[in-house]
Amino acid sequence: MIRIPRVYASLLALAALTAAPASYAACVYPKAPSNLPDGSTATKDDMLAGQKDVKQFMADMDAYLKCVDDESPPLPGKLTDEQKKEQEAREKIRVQKHNAGVADEEALRDRWHDILTAYNTKQAASK
Repeated sequence: MIRIPRVYASLLALAALTAAPASYAACVYPKAPSNLPDGSTATKDDMLAGQKDVKQFMADMDAYLKCVDDESPPLPGKLTDEQKKEQEAREKIRVQKHNAGVADEEALRDRWHDILTAYNTKQAASK
C-alpha cells in the first residue's frame, strides 16, 4: 500500500476543489421553446412541431440534470472544516440548479398540457 503524506493528500483535495468550478461550466442550461402554438388556433402540424420542441427541451434538460448531478463529487477522506464548508456550499448550489431545472420542466409540461387541452377541445367542437 502506498502511503501519501498528509501534505500531498491536502494538495490533492485542494486541486479537486479548484477543479470543481470548471465542471460547473460544462453543464449548459437548455432554453425552453418560446414559439409553442396556441392550442385554440393551431393546426395538427403546428401541434406536432410544438410537441417535437417540447420533447427536445425535455431531453436537453434531462442531460443537463444528469450533468449537474455528476458535478462536484464529495471529496474523499477526512476534510477540514473549511473543506466541509466549501463542499456544503457546492452541494447547495448543485441542488438549487437541479431544482430549478426540474421546476422549468414541470412548468413547460403544464403549459404544454394546457395547449393540448385547448387543441383537443377545439377539435371536439369542430366535429
